[in-house]
Amino acid sequence: MFKLKKDLFQKVPETLACAIFLVVILLLQQCTSQAKSGKLMNGDLLFVTAKDTGLSGAINNVTQKQKEASFDHIGIVEKENNHWYVLHAAPKGGSQKQDMTSFLKDQADDGQKVMIYRLKPEYQQSIPAALKKAESMIGKPYNFNYILDDNSYYCSDYIERAFRDNHIFKLEPMTFIDPQTGKTNEFWTEFYKKKNLDVPEGQPGCNPNGLAASEKLERIGEL
Repeated sequence: MFKLKKDLFQKVPETLACAIFLVVILLLQQCTSQAKSGKLMNGDLLFVTAKDTGLSGAINNVTQKQKEASFDHIGIVEKENNHWYVLHAAPKGGSQKQDMTSFLKDQADDGQKVMIYRLKPEYQQSIPAALKKAESMIGKPYNFNYILDDNSYYCSDYIERAFRDNHIFKLEPMTFIDPQTGKTNEFWTEFYKKKNLDVPEGQPGCNPNGLAASEKLERIGEL
């Protein structure tokens, strides 16, 4: 009997240590999550880093403007009832309001990072109207042609429209020219050929890299 009690008491410190360790891990995870959320402000823009291949690589190939910035997707942050959401237009789901956790998981699953950009103080007043506009566009399908259409949107188009009334971003002539060759990028030639469309070279549009280069934004850090 005595030996049984002694063994029991010897195991208690080990059990207690394990419990304390688990509590510390959970607290660290919570603090990390809160620290990430603490970086965010309502109306922040989330830019998703581009991949090197496929559609992502093709977009970046003809649009990259900054050596240190390479993006293929963008969304706007909205905090509602103490909960974070990302409003964005994506191939899967079209224009949508996605839970932040789900959004970040989607990017992590694809091996892509998320960078936070913020409107400079003098432009912050445009955020409420932009979020209202973004909400009104939810439910529209994704624009797979990347040619401006009032009934469907691609990611940067969705954000540009949200801020359009306050002239935060501007449409520019699109280019599909590979800067290395000076010719239309082969990906885009085949892309539009399959759709029986001409490459929309020079037509008005926008892209994530172009929006990220705006002087009205400042880069906050990685989420």
